[in-house]
Amino acid sequence: MLIVHVHIRVKAEFIEAFKEASIENARRSVQEPGIARFDVIQQADDSARFVLAEVYRTNEATVHHKETAHYAAWRDAVAPMMAEVRTSVKYSNIFPPDEGW
Repeated sequence: MLIVHVHIRVKAEFIEAFKEASIENARRSVQEPGIARFDVIQQADDSARFVLAEVYRTNEATVHHKETAHYAAWRDAVAPMMAEVRTSVKYSNIFPPDEGW
């Protein structure tokens, strides 16, 4: 399992539009066989900051995800909404053990 946290700060005037686009991307992403979970998280004390918490079953699933039409649509739609370049951090699953997520 590979967990990716994508950190994003959006311009204040685009918060709602970003949320809508990201929720649609997440809805479609969880339908991919290689994705176990895809959360859109908004920071409690700064509504312009988000984390996408993506849980992939395999490393190859990350490649497939970036080849989907819904990812491309999301990427292009939200690019002008971002206040800064998004960053990501990759994690390995320690617990719970992968039991067929």
